[in-house]
This record gives sequence, C-alpha cells and structure tokens, in this order.
Amino acid sequence: MPDLAAIDLAWMAWTPQTGLFFAAIFALLLTMTVLAIWRPEIERIGVLGMPTTRGDRLFLSLLGAAFIHLAWLGLSGAELWWASLLSLAYAAAVFRYV
Repeated sequence: MPDLAAIDLAWMAWTPQTGLFFAAIFALLLTMTVLAIWRPEIERIGVLGMPTTRGDRLFLSLLGAAFIHLAWLGLSGAELWWASLLSLAYAAAVFRYV
C-alpha cells in the first residue's frame, strides 16, 4: 500500500477557483440532501411535459452550466464570471419552469 503522505498532488493544479468549484458542488449536494430529508420531493410537470424532481432540475442546471461555460470559452474572449452569472440565471429558470 502506498504511503499517502508521500503522494505528490501537484499535477492536479489546485487553484482557489478549482477549490471553490468543488466546494460549491459539495454544498449543492449537501443542500439537496437536507432538503430531501426536511421536505420530501414531489414530482411536478413543467415545460418539458414530464415529471421532474429537484435532483433532476439540479442535474439539468449543472449540465447546462457546463455547456454554457464551454460555449463561452469557445465563442467569447470575456471573463468566465459572466458565463457563471448566465449559468445562475439559467439554473433559476430551470428550477422555476422545468
């Protein structure tokens, strides 16, 4: 078994932004878990015409945010903070209407 203290993690390129990203994902999952315990989910039918839960809407929001950021990187030279704000607006719309 390798010595875990001797493993070099420099290749992972941990930056404050990377840490913030994973902390936000962890906080979202923790929040969804607490909400599922405190207020059990009820499926609802939105504009997609199929029943979705909070978890489904979170997944669609995260998937959409990934595509928004990739498109932003490919099509725009502006800072990614604008793509993040656009992703938050998209997530709000998904949670409201889907």
